[in-house]
Amino acid sequence: MSYKRADDILPENILEMLQAYVSGEAIYVPKKKECRKRWGSSTGVNEKLRIRNEQIFEQYQKGVSTRELALQYYLTQKSIQRILREMQVKPPMEQC
Repeated sequence: MSYKRADDILPENILEMLQAYVSGEAIYVPKKKECRKRWGSSTGVNEKLRIRNEQIFEQYQKGVSTRELALQYYLTQKSIQRILREMQVKPPMEQC
C-alpha cells in the first residue's frame, strides 16, 4: 500500500477538519462497503475451500465417518460437522 500526502489530495477545509482529530499521524481510510472484496476472493482461497468442502460432503455421503474425514483433512470433528451442516446434512452423533 502506498501513502499519499493529504495536503496533495484533499481540499483545504477537509484537511483542517482532519488536523483537528489527527495531526502528523498516519491514518487508514477504508474502502466503501460496496467496493470491498470478499475475504479470499483475490487469492482463490474461497474456491479451494468450496472444492474441499464438496469433497468432504461427497465422502461423507459414501459412508466415510466424520472422524476419518477429520484425520484426512487435518480438521476437528466439530469442523467437519459444521461443514456438513452448512452443506445441509446433519451427521449422526459418532463415538470416538
